[in-house]
Amino acid sequence: MRLVFEQVRTGGDRNFGYLIGDREAGKGVLVDPSYSPAALVERAAAQGLTVTHVVNTHGHPDHTEGNAAAVELTGAPVAAHPAAPEAPDVTLADGGELAVGSLALRCLHTPGHCDDHLVLFEPEHRLLVTGDLLFVGKVGGTVTEADARTEWASLQRLLDAVPDDTTVWPGHDYGARPSSTIGLERRTNPFLVCEDVDAFLRLRVEWPEYKKRMGLK
Repeated sequence: MRLVFEQVRTGGDRNFGYLIGDREAGKGVLVDPSYSPAALVERAAAQGLTVTHVVNTHGHPDHTEGNAAAVELTGAPVAAHPAAPEAPDVTLADGGELAVGSLALRCLHTPGHCDDHLVLFEPEHRLLVTGDLLFVGKVGGTVTEADARTEWASLQRLLDAVPDDTTVWPGHDYGARPSSTIGLERRTNPFLVCEDVDAFLRLRVEWPEYKKRMGLK
């Protein structure tokens, strides 16, 4: 197995899509094709990969917009959490794995930003595609306090589940750089250094002023 991993800018609100594949097996998946499915399909072809699945981290339109075109171009089924707004062809349950050649993408259900949110972890190379749960220096938006509490629990579960040298690959380019590591986020992400859920909730309320004070965008 030789890993293929590409982060692709897909338009929208600084969206990222991903190509993950096994070069020796000639298999790959597209993650969150968003507004540029053809670009991801072209990258798969350039890497000599047959696309086996179109994977969504969650069902928000800016991540699923390209599903239909990606399916038309590749013939691959859509894979997502069973709670996705549109029923997927292949369901990815919490704790399940999606085989990509000899790679195994582990699926972790991480609700909060939305009910169907998943992150994808490739343990051999320690790659973590975080969708809109975890960004570089930030976390995903929530609608209600209950959602925010759920997101806090999902973040804590994630921090417990993967090692610090795991690389973080988010769904949007919202931070100081396009990727990070779990260890770096654990030490520097304002939301992850909160001592408890109450501090997390307070920071959410104070975030606009916090950003202004710290010179963040």
